Amino acid sequence: MSTTDLLAPRLLALGDAAWTVEFGREISAAVNARVMGLAERFALLRQDDPLFATVSDLVPTFRSLTLHFDPLTTDAAALGERLLALAREGGEQVREGRRWRLPVCFEGDFAPDLPRLAQAKGLGQDMVIERLLAAEFRVYMIGFLPGFPYMGGLPPELAMPRLASPRQRVPANSLAVAGEMCSVYPWDSPGGWNLLGRTPVQLFDLEQAGQPAMLAAGDRVRWYPVSRDEYERLQQQIQGGALPRESFLQAEEQTCPA
Repeated sequence: MSTTDLLAPRLLALGDAAWTVEFGREISAAVNARVMGLAERFALLRQDDPLFATVSDLVPTFRSLTLHFDPLTTDAAALGERLLALAREGGEQVREGRRWRLPVCFEGDFAPDLPRLAQAKGLGQDMVIERLLAAEFRVYMIGFLPGFPYMGGLPPELAMPRLASPRQRVPANSLAVAGEMCSVYPWDSPGGWNLLGRTPVQLFDLEQAGQPAMLAAGDRVRWYPVSRDEYERLQQQIQGGALPRESFLQAEEQTCPA
């Protein structure tokens, strides 16, 4: 990715009811930070700017930001020009995302693709786990399923293509990798990513009315290993309400749940 890509956002029309600002052609933390910076500035201006108040939906992705609006009540040309001007002002994400430290179990049927990935990379399974635990992952966007985080930061030596034949059912809370991305399936669903472990933490909870999805774009995630017994103990505590999601926020004064 070149500096030019970062400094030359492009404005693209999506039909007559949406504008997209594209910041680059590659997935990277730098490009995504520009996306989130624009989203942050737009959210602040939206409160006072009548032109921006007409926008019905704001959709950040890896490398672009899309605004949906009603073409019958919006000056589309003026909105596009204002949006592009904001994008050209530059700046990365204003608000620092939260930092999470989440448990994951790599044992048995929780990690059906771990042996194959290790063999393909010429690494021992312990070494694969060690490199996953050493990495910090950044949430680029939420998509595919409610609460499904697309996270960059997977060590390049662990990059793997999707499965040739996707599974009809991936268990909820499965930690998975594909390409150079990492994620967790928040629901039982079909899926073609490589399954390397499972977390007891619920990444989507409708009872959390303010923010059902636990992770948000800009958040950072690190993993720590737990045994199968510890996984089941944490799962019971979480499901029983004794261990809220905030328990896994990383802070200097906090430790991992015991």
